[in-house]
Amino acid sequence: MTTLLTVLKSGGRYDAAWVERLARGVRRHAPSFDRILCLTDLPIVVAGVERVPLRHDWPAWWAKMEAFRPGLTQGPTLLCDLDTVFTGPADALAEPGLAAMEDYFHKGRLSSALLRWDGGELDFLYTTFAAEPAWWMTPGACGSVPNAVHGDQVVIDHLVRREGLHLDFLQRLYPNLLDFYDPRRSDHGPVVIFIGDAKPDTATGPFRAAWADT
Repeated sequence: MTTLLTVLKSGGRYDAAWVERLARGVRRHAPSFDRILCLTDLPIVVAGVERVPLRHDWPAWWAKMEAFRPGLTQGPTLLCDLDTVFTGPADALAEPGLAAMEDYFHKGRLSSALLRWDGGELDFLYTTFAAEPAWWMTPGACGSVPNAVHGDQVVIDHLVRREGLHLDFLQRLYPNLLDFYDPRRSDHGPVVIFIGDAKPDTATGPFRAAWADT
């Protein structure tokens, strides 16, 4: 079974509407995913989306570390940020194989915006983090890194490297699949990634309308 998994943590700008829009885009453009699952601490009800409660009160992006809980999924699994927008064919993301988006700013390092694995392949990320969450959330826990912000993907990248796993980058596997949002362009796709302060709800022009109608 192929699963697209996203995380909605309360207290931020995201709510059930973001889950609904992501799910609609996935069903329309990546139907190879058999299951859409949302880990959340909110009582959301979204058609076609399985709600799974978060177990920990890890703040902000650290809640994404629960995506690697043992037994949560079987088969190919894609962790996908809520501000990802599907505008064209994206079934390639449901293919098997350990892979991640390469960080836009730091070449050679992964981004957890899109991260794919199989079954329990990355269980160690959850068990390691859950054993000492305060430590791993502390800047410097992963030694010297190029990232200005210490977040979940810094820890994931560090632990994957420490484990010696080979991880492909999605941009290399599928050169024409990912597209980074640029307000100077009207056309984007098929999988649009937002970085920095840019978000779909603040986009302008045709893309903003397309996102609202996803």
